[in-house]
Amino acid sequence: MKKHIFFDLDHTIWDFDRNAEETLNELYHTHKLKELGLLSCSDFILKYTENNHQLWADYHLGKITKEFLRAERFSKTFIQLGIHPDSVPQQFEDDYVSISPTKTNLFEAAEEVLAYLKQKYSLHIISNGFKETTLTKMNLSNLNPYFENVIISEDVGVNKPNPQIFEYALDKAKATKAESIMIGDSLEADIYGALNFGMEAIFFNPLEKEKPVDVAKQITHLKELMLLF
Repeated sequence: MKKHIFFDLDHTIWDFDRNAEETLNELYHTHKLKELGLLSCSDFILKYTENNHQLWADYHLGKITKEFLRAERFSKTFIQLGIHPDSVPQQFEDDYVSISPTKTNLFEAAEEVLAYLKQKYSLHIISNGFKETTLTKMNLSNLNPYFENVIISEDVGVNKPNPQIFEYALDKAKATKAESIMIGDSLEADIYGALNFGMEAIFFNPLEKEKPVDVAKQITHLKELMLLF
């Protein structure tokens, strides 16, 4: 019987792409990117999203550092869109990191689902997100009351999918593998990380990407969890 549910935060509960889009629309105007030569804010957001997802995938696997990710994601985007490196706005990344975590868009029905699950299970977060921004997101989105523990990779010293972070999370929750299940959007970090550790997992797949045959369970909407638990 399951007693503990471990959630990823970004792209699973906190709607990263929607919050990023709001932030980037604001910064497009604040930094006057149109005058810089970027005539389409939507093209800028699409290219940034593509680069950011790839960099985060590399970060999950320990291929790059936090510092490299932060330095690269916008500079690479600007340069790919034809902006000379000397013209890349130096304050852009810092402004993004300051504003984006203050956004509070969650996936549809997130609070309803969490309130329902909290009545029956102990809920926990395991996040590869940066510590300061993760804590800000949790606080401003009023998510803290739902979760007993917030495990952040920077505190543990390793990222998902490293088994050590799952071991740390279970120790913190006083849980066993058999009592626990992981829910997240990243196949590599959340799903295979948990499965290879020996813990069940549910793939959160709102974009309805093709599900690998070796992943048994998936949902496309958080509300499906109310039928599963």
